[in-house]
Amino acid sequence: MAAARVRNGGRPTLEEVAARAGVGRGTASRVINGSPRVSEATREAVQAAVAELGYVPNRAARALAGNRTDAIALVVPEPETRFFAEPYFSAIVRGVGAALADTEMQLLLTLAGNDRERRRLAQYLTAHRVDGVLLVAVHADDPLPELLEQLGMPCVISGARHANEPLASV
Repeated sequence: MAAARVRNGGRPTLEEVAARAGVGRGTASRVINGSPRVSEATREAVQAAVAELGYVPNRAARALAGNRTDAIALVVPEPETRFFAEPYFSAIVRGVGAALADTEMQLLLTLAGNDRERRRLAQYLTAHRVDGVLLVAVHADDPLPELLEQLGMPCVISGARHANEPLASV
């Protein structure tokens, strides 16, 4: 079924979904976010309005409201030439992608093989633009684990680390 036109053909809003379903904005939000605290009749009305209007939740708005990005960074502190030359890295990307396939999480692949890329990554992580980090092929002298610890960023590390490393590693 084609989406109904709303707001002069613009993207439908949560308020429009709520109005179409005859419920409040908060109730519509609870249905869309999967809360069990709504009746089945209300859930069906909101879901029908979502389908009729073609509503798609705004990821940026959800991130702001919930202090979550729904994104995981896969950080590879290696040069681009090595990343594309070694099958190990494609296997990692496939595995992480498969693990996230049935979730709402997005995978952000970041290469950090030189100082410029590391500085840009540090700024990105400091701004908390991801909910967690998978750091692969890390070397014992790599400063990234220390940065992740300082930021309190949830992370898992794969590679050589010190015995007293406080971060989870595999």
